[in-house]
This record gives sequence, C-alpha cells and structure tokens, in this order.
Amino acid sequence: MSAVPESAGRGDVTRARLLDAAVEAFAAKGFHGTTTRDIAAAAGMSPAAVYVHHRSKEELLHVISREGHQTTLDLVRAAAGAAGSPTERLAAIARDFARHHARGHTWARIVNYELEALSPEHREEIRGLRIAIEQEVRTVIDAGLAAGEFDVPDVGMATTAAGPLTTSATTWPP
Repeated sequence: MSAVPESAGRGDVTRARLLDAAVEAFAAKGFHGTTTRDIAAAAGMSPAAVYVHHRSKEELLHVISREGHQTTLDLVRAAAGAAGSPTERLAAIARDFARHHARGHTWARIVNYELEALSPEHREEIRGLRIAIEQEVRTVIDAGLAAGEFDVPDVGMATTAAGPLTTSATTWPP
C-alpha cells in the first residue's frame, strides 16, 4: 500500500487507496485495458470518486510513475553517496535497486513499462528523473575509473547496462 502518514487526512487516505487500486488494475490489465470503473471498484468506491481525487486515469499513472521514480532516485542517491569505495558503492546501488524492484515488482513493472501511456509533458518529467538516476550511477562509475577500480571502454554503455540488469527483477514471477 502507498505510504500514508498517520496524520493524513481522509482525502489523502482515499487518494492512496485509489493509487493502490490503480497499480493492481494496471498490473492486471495494462494501462489501456483498465477503466476508471475498474480502479474505483478495486478501491471499493464509486467511479465518480476517481475524478474527485484525480483528473484522469493518466494522472493516476503519472503519480504512480513519479513517486516510483523519485523513490528509486532517492535510493540510488543514498547508495551512491554512502561511504566506501566506488566498487562498494556501485555494488550497493545494484543490490538496493534490485531488492527494491523485486519487492515492489508490481508497481515497478508499471513504472517501467507503461511510460508510453503518459502525456508528453508527464513523460518528459519522468525522463528527467530517469536521467538523474543514470547520472548518479555514472558518477560512481566515473569515480571507479579515476580510482583504477573499473576498466570499462564505454562509461555510457556501462551506465545504461546497469539499469536493465536490476529492473529485470520486475518480470520475475511473484
């Protein structure tokens, strides 16, 4: 379930229920196969409740994607900024990233595979978060090269390869 502080108001709790229901519905039917009626039913609400809290089904996907990518960026930043050698930090990034995606494989699948359903503006925002995640990884790889710990002929390719190696956990069976 979405993290909702105990002090959250009723509207926040309802929005979180709708987000959780949207994640489950998108996972079961895909974004395009899911209706707002499906989301409302999964949340135990009327279809009108979706529009009280979110402008559209696409907005729900955007919120899910933004929160998922921001959480991932925060996790990668923490591992990249931890004490230790570049090798230890890169290992921490890979371990934490893969664990995070494996534990949250349902939302991670949606966040990674439903991007094309986002509006161009929302897709661009998510693209910025993805670039920031890649930059964190690249910074650690660059530090490893400078320290003589890594020997990669193409830093860009190594950075790009690090993502799919760990996000593939989203396709594992639950």
